[in-house]
Amino acid sequence: MPKVPSLSVFFPCYNEEANVENMVRKAQQVLPELAEKWEIIPVNDGSKDKTGEIIDRLAKEDPNVHPVHHEKNKGYGGAVISGYDAAKCDLLFFTDGDLQFDLREITLLLEKLDEGDLILGYRKNRRDPWHRKLNAFLWGSLVKMLFGFQVRDVDCAFKMIKRKVVDKVKLSAGGAMVSTELLARSNRAGFRFVEVGVNHYPRVAGTQTGAKLSVILRAFKELFKLYAKIKNQPK
Repeated sequence: MPKVPSLSVFFPCYNEEANVENMVRKAQQVLPELAEKWEIIPVNDGSKDKTGEIIDRLAKEDPNVHPVHHEKNKGYGGAVISGYDAAKCDLLFFTDGDLQFDLREITLLLEKLDEGDLILGYRKNRRDPWHRKLNAFLWGSLVKMLFGFQVRDVDCAFKMIKRKVVDKVKLSAGGAMVSTELLARSNRAGFRFVEVGVNHYPRVAGTQTGAKLSVILRAFKELFKLYAKIKNQPK
């Protein structure tokens, strides 16, 4: 497969000192095979461990590593938006910094570039606790009912986005529903989705935060605010 002209890869990191260096190293191995020009954007979302120190050290070693730091934790959505806004390349890809995906499967998304404007991974074999799977099913069903698009895995953190989408679709959701906002606004703007199955692996280090009750309640509050905004948004 020919290389793409340029590719930004970004991922949120909150207290990921056990994972972040491996994540950056994997990206450093994979991206030269896929793109003529690339950048790696780890977003340190106010981590209290050594995550920030590690990515700053990696940036000194490699000019393609462009860290973003939040002094205070802004939440998953805030971290994704910072990476989304900081990315400079023609194609943007984002994932999570917890090593639950194989970055080499970015090739599966690149193969579908001619078919859509957003190439969306879905977890073929989601390796999460049952309560997270249940939350995801209920959330996804509500999102699809409200916004009228069909996507198998709304919150799968394995997405490729073309620059023309980024230039038109602006994000503001600071909580867990940033993927919902991205898809809802993109759908409203007429952009095309294509889906690709990807593998999902168990988390081996660090702690998940997405299933906290406070995070879930905030996401529902933001969901209905977003619905009201998009309903009145011109296409």
